[in-house]
Amino acid sequence: MPLVSMTEMLNTAKEKKYAVGQFNLNNLEFTQAILQAAEEEKSPVILGVSEGAARYMGGFKLIVAMVKELIEEYGVTVPVAIHLDHGSSYESCAKAIQAGFTSVMIDGSHHPLEENIALTKKVVELAHFHGVSVEAELGRIGGQEDDLVVDDADAMYAIPSECDQLVRETGVDCFAPALGSVHGPYKGEPNLGFDRMKEVMELTGIPLVLHGGTGIPTKDIERAISLGTAKINVNTENQISSAKAIRETLAAKPEEYDPRKYLGPAREAIKETVKGKMREFGSAGQA
Repeated sequence: MPLVSMTEMLNTAKEKKYAVGQFNLNNLEFTQAILQAAEEEKSPVILGVSEGAARYMGGFKLIVAMVKELIEEYGVTVPVAIHLDHGSSYESCAKAIQAGFTSVMIDGSHHPLEENIALTKKVVELAHFHGVSVEAELGRIGGQEDDLVVDDADAMYAIPSECDQLVRETGVDCFAPALGSVHGPYKGEPNLGFDRMKEVMELTGIPLVLHGGTGIPTKDIERAISLGTAKINVNTENQISSAKAIRETLAAKPEEYDPRKYLGPAREAIKETVKGKMREFGSAGQA
C-alpha cells in the first residue's frame, strides 16, 4: 500500500473513538518491528521521525526509501504515514516533504503566538499543496526528546482560546496542545489537563495529539481518546524495551558479538510493545 497522509486516518479515528499510535523510528530494527506490528494487528500506523533520528539514520530520503522497501518486502496492507516529529523550521519541513514524507509537524511552540501562527500557516500552504498533512503545537511539552529540552518547571498548559485561534488561522490537520504530558519517563504520576482538553476539542473540532504517551495509565489514555485525542506518540517505551532485551541477551551470552543475535531480540521486544499499544489505543483491527 502506498504511503498516506495522516488526515483521513486521524479523522476516522476521532469519529470512531480510537487513536492511531505514532511510533518513532531510531534504526532499521525499529522500522521493521513497527511495520510488522501494524500489519499483524491490522492497525493504521504513523512512523515518527525526529530531526536527530533522521541525521543518525542517514537523512530523510534514506528513511523514505527504507520504509517503502520494507512495506513491499513485508506486503504491508495497512495505512502508513511517515511524519516529521517536531520539525524545527520551515526549511526542515520542506526538506522532509521533498524527500517523500507524507506528514510533518511544525513545532513553533517556543515562539510567541503570532509568530507560531505565521510559521505554521506557511508550512500548511506548502504541505497541503503536496497533499501532506500538518500537525502544530501550542504550549511547551515537558521533558526531553532528541534536541528538544523543556524543564518541567517551564512546561505550560496551552490556553484554549489561543488553540482555537491557531487552528482557525492556519488550517492544520491535527493539533497538539500542551496539557501536562512529558517526553521521556514521568517523575511521579502524569497529570493531564482533561478539562482543557475537552474545551480545546469543542473549540477546534480537529483531531488532538497526545505527546509523551509512554507511562500514561490506560484509564487516562481512554479518557483522552473520548475527548478527541486521535494520535498518541510513543518512543521511550520502545527504547526501554529494546535496551532491556539487548542487556538480557548480552548478560546471558557475554561473548556474543553478532549484532543480529542481540538486535533480533530487541526488534521482537519493540514489536510486542507496539502491538500492546495498538490494542490499548483501540486501533488494532481498524485497517
